[in-house]
Amino acid sequence: MTVEEILIVAMLVLAVVFCALIVYLQKQTTKLRSTVDALTVLVKESDKQRDTVKRELQELRSGTIGVGRRMLELEKKLAQQDAKLEEGSQQDPQARLYSRAMKMVALGAGVEELIEECELPKAEAELLIRLHGKN
Repeated sequence: MTVEEILIVAMLVLAVVFCALIVYLQKQTTKLRSTVDALTVLVKESDKQRDTVKRELQELRSGTIGVGRRMLELEKKLAQQDAKLEEGSQQDPQARLYSRAMKMVALGAGVEELIEECELPKAEAELLIRLHGKN
């Protein structure tokens, strides 16, 4: 075999190797392209889900703010009602007497103490203790 024939055979071998390499690289490129496409789809789905969650979170925040405002309004109204009740009980001497008697019962006063301090009849003193006393 001459040098020329050896060179031709070597070139043919190199050409076959290059063709095989090109086919292999094309297959790898196709695989990578399909992987990239699948990942692109996943990213798009994740973006949609993120946007949905973000929108729902915003709705929850708005709702929570609304509930908080409503709670503040209700607390304000309750405080006003408490003030009115307190004012009404302070204006009525009989109510102040019973208010004092209930505080005494809460502190553990007995029937005799209520009768003496608040000038209540025995039946009323016993009733207050049953209603407001500690069990």
